[in-house]
Amino acid sequence: MSKFRSFRAFCVASVFVLALGLSASAQKKGDKKGDPTPTDDPTQKVRNVKPELKDAYKKWLNNDVAYIITPDEVKAFKALQTDEERENFIENFWRRRDPDPDTEENEYRDQYLERIAYANEHFTSGIPGWKTDRGKIYITWGKPDSVESHPTGGTYDRPSYEGGGSTTTYPFETWFYRHLDGIGDGIEIEFVDPTGSGEYRMAKDADEKDALKYIPNAGLTASEELGLTSKADRVMGLSNQQQIFQRQQDSPFARLEVFTGLQRPPQVKFSDLQELAGSNSGVIDTVQLPFDVRIDFFRQSDERIITAFTVQTNNKELQFDDVGGLAQAQMNIFGRITAVSGKRSGIFEDSVSTSATSAELNDARDRKSVYQKAIALTPGTYKVDVVVRDVKSGKKGVQNLGFTVPKFDEKKLATSSLVLASKLRSTTDRDIGAQFVIGGTKVIPNLSGVFKQGSEVGIFMQVYNAGIDQTTLRPAVDVDYVILKEGKEVFRQKEDWAGLSDSGQRLTLARLLPTTIMPLGDYELRIQVKDRVGGQVIENKAKFSVVSSN
Repeated sequence: MSKFRSFRAFCVASVFVLALGLSASAQKKGDKKGDPTPTDDPTQKVRNVKPELKDAYKKWLNNDVAYIITPDEVKAFKALQTDEERENFIENFWRRRDPDPDTEENEYRDQYLERIAYANEHFTSGIPGWKTDRGKIYITWGKPDSVESHPTGGTYDRPSYEGGGSTTTYPFETWFYRHLDGIGDGIEIEFVDPTGSGEYRMAKDADEKDALKYIPNAGLTASEELGLTSKADRVMGLSNQQQIFQRQQDSPFARLEVFTGLQRPPQVKFSDLQELAGSNSGVIDTVQLPFDVRIDFFRQSDERIITAFTVQTNNKELQFDDVGGLAQAQMNIFGRITAVSGKRSGIFEDSVSTSATSAELNDARDRKSVYQKAIALTPGTYKVDVVVRDVKSGKKGVQNLGFTVPKFDEKKLATSSLVLASKLRSTTDRDIGAQFVIGGTKVIPNLSGVFKQGSEVGIFMQVYNAGIDQTTLRPAVDVDYVILKEGKEVFRQKEDWAGLSDSGQRLTLARLLPTTIMPLGDYELRIQVKDRVGGQVIENKAKFSVVSSN
């Protein structure tokens, strides 16, 4: 037994000595390489920790630009290693959003900072104004085009699309935007203050402002008063009582889509197209996308002329891909307007998409896609650079056009551009803030001037400074529509001014001429305007063709 114990002690001692030897050997090896002494204690290990952002950069990222910086930009900013890189990033961040890089000022940044100051001054309510819902929308999307305010709430007669009937509301506001890029046209945003604290919160449905919503038999809708529906269903969100008169924009899905879109930062669009806009050649690459551009002028005031830029391309030039079971094509459009002095006078950038079912695809390819942007300019000489890109195929096209914005003498008879339109009708509430609206008329130009037999030729033109007959209170001007074929007059119609709503300072000619009686071929339209008071005469011309409908 003693021998066994001695042998076991010897083995233990040998293992201990061997372990010490290995440890010493490893330490020597580490010393040669300059490595720290290994240890099993995690508190002694060197940690690779990324330096924390300075407070100034944290504030810039989380406060100053929190609403407008994109997720990709946040990711890129957090990956930067040095303060110099961060400063360059911030400079380029504002430069990408500058509407006029040719000037020393960055108009977008200045306007953005003014919005923050305004929000803090007007929307603060226990929390800073920039953190409130109204502040967020104001800072991100700018001043609304109009505001309907009910600061004390009270009795409220619901419109039909909200269900009708009377109720009592909390304080609320409705903001109206004619257009928000990436969101849509005719946007309404409702803010409600249910606590009376002054903090208005964005509402997801029209019932959030109803102070009597949860009180039985109070503040009933018209349908509930008639016993056709139940208030309990409305409270639980199960009632469809409003759907008969509901506007499309008030449907739950449409409201959710707008609500979600408002939470996203505004898109920084088409910077690559902006670089191409200065190209002097229409050929960008070996595969060019052809398109047409038309520029029309309509007087807004003596010094401001509405200049409408219309871009049109054939759908057969676009690539249609399957998107959710529908064939869809999409174009990105960028335009830059420059005065003869070189000063930037305006920019427009948008997307145009068209969709069709598989059964409609062939017909859709035979149609055209049209986009229009109207910008108020002062009289003078300008240049516009327009770039169009097919999103699916990547094909691009560019056009550089010079044009002169006319000055309308207030003492002389004058007319706007003469527009031949594929569609012409009076506007509705849905057209507010939409494209192709001139005064009270929706006018979609036909840039090719080709009309299928059986369709109608839309004619739109405004007449300025016409005299008024004081006896009949009608315009003291004679207007004749004359159509010629091969130089011979084939049609003449006199304007009867029926239903005219404009004042003597601006008269609108909006007529639809049928092509059913017109043989196939080329035509010229002449509109002859004669002022019976001053004796002035003006004639505008346009050419069009009538082709077979087959």
